[in-house]
Amino acid sequence: MKEKWRFISSGAHDPAYNMAADEAILIAHSEGKSPPTVRFYGWSPATLSIGYFQKAMEEIDFEQLKAEGLGFVRRPTGGRAVLHDKELTYSLIVSENYPGIPRSVTEAYRVLSEGLLLGFRKLGLNAQMVQLESDEDKTKYASMGSAACFDSPSWYELVVEGRKIAGSAQTRQKQVVLQHGSILLDMDTDQLFRVLKFKNERIQERLKQQFIHKAVAINDLCRQLERPTVQIEEAEQAFRSGMAEGLNVELVEGGLTDYEHSLVMQLMEEKYANESWNLRR
Repeated sequence: MKEKWRFISSGAHDPAYNMAADEAILIAHSEGKSPPTVRFYGWSPATLSIGYFQKAMEEIDFEQLKAEGLGFVRRPTGGRAVLHDKELTYSLIVSENYPGIPRSVTEAYRVLSEGLLLGFRKLGLNAQMVQLESDEDKTKYASMGSAACFDSPSWYELVVEGRKIAGSAQTRQKQVVLQHGSILLDMDTDQLFRVLKFKNERIQERLKQQFIHKAVAINDLCRQLERPTVQIEEAEQAFRSGMAEGLNVELVEGGLTDYEHSLVMQLMEEKYANESWNLRR
């Protein structure tokens, strides 16, 4: 018998709700009140999220962000700035003690990302997990100095058709692992770089070109391969199936419990809809 995990398809929500829901599930799971959970969601409005450790005022152009009508939130996870728009966002919440979850963050990332790998393959794309062992490997798939998430190296990189494609981040709290990330269908690189701050235009352009070279969205690849583009429903189906197979579990459709919903409201008020959290650094 396969273990049963809960699957939640939340649809599109505002940024504060999305981050509060991920943390609410983490808390409930840590208290034994909720099962391990895979959640898919979207963003309304399109949103710039920044990593837990980023300096918001130094790195983000808030006037431009407002002019573009984008939402803003600080994630509970590390990593760099991500523009969430035409994408499927996923989160995985599971106890550190769950059978088969490695203690090390990088090994856990590899195990939990197996479902992403299979999801890309189910869409007919050539996906591999590349282990970055040498500095040369890291340089090939990453460049430091930009505030954009896809430019941060990790020990394992999910590479699709030779390009880095899914930006994921992880945190561990209360003996629970939360991993979430973006599965990009389309990407507006120009918009992302308009709302980030740079010392000068030359540096901005150089980093943008590096980013374009290394990060890519599913439909960019489909167009290059002269294949039909992928719609969100198709992506959700492929990755739901991939996650179930990669984790070797049965994903059972569900929703947030009343307790989790009350935690969401509390976390939005105390943290994610609050400037003291979002602008804290």
